[in-house]
Amino acid sequence: MAVQAKKLQAAKTAAIADIKARFEKSSDYIFTEYRGLTVAQISDLRRQLREKGCSYKVVKNNFARIAFEEMKAGDVASYLTGPTAVALAGEESGAAAKILFDFSKEVPALVIKGALIGGEVYDSKKIEAYSRLPGKKELISMLMSAMLGNTSKLARTLQAVADKKAEQA
Repeated sequence: MAVQAKKLQAAKTAAIADIKARFEKSSDYIFTEYRGLTVAQISDLRRQLREKGCSYKVVKNNFARIAFEEMKAGDVASYLTGPTAVALAGEESGAAAKILFDFSKEVPALVIKGALIGGEVYDSKKIEAYSRLPGKKELISMLMSAMLGNTSKLARTLQAVADKKAEQA
């Protein structure tokens, strides 16, 4: 549970409202620890995520806890300890997870703590397995190629039957 002050300060209330507004624009969140990363590395990571329609926001843990509680999201308080940054996944959270895990292989200082995907809380192992799954576009492409292969086979079979009947006549 987040610690809330008895006397609310306008600046803190505004900061929480800003974080909540950013969080509400996304449905999936990946929590990381950025301790040991240089500014250049964080900028590079943000650029890679931006190319996939995602963003990377360094947050104050208490403000983020309050925002998640107000949004009635899953219990992510355990991931909001230490220096925390949240990757706000756009359309494809799998792509964001893949970028983060690839980046953490290059820069071991980046630690993926866990995620909140589709309202379900994932630990670091579960999110790593999720990052290996094909994305939405890849799945659609695989489905379309399977459908096209069967359709083409049917068309060739029908044409062969028609050609055989034409020979016999």
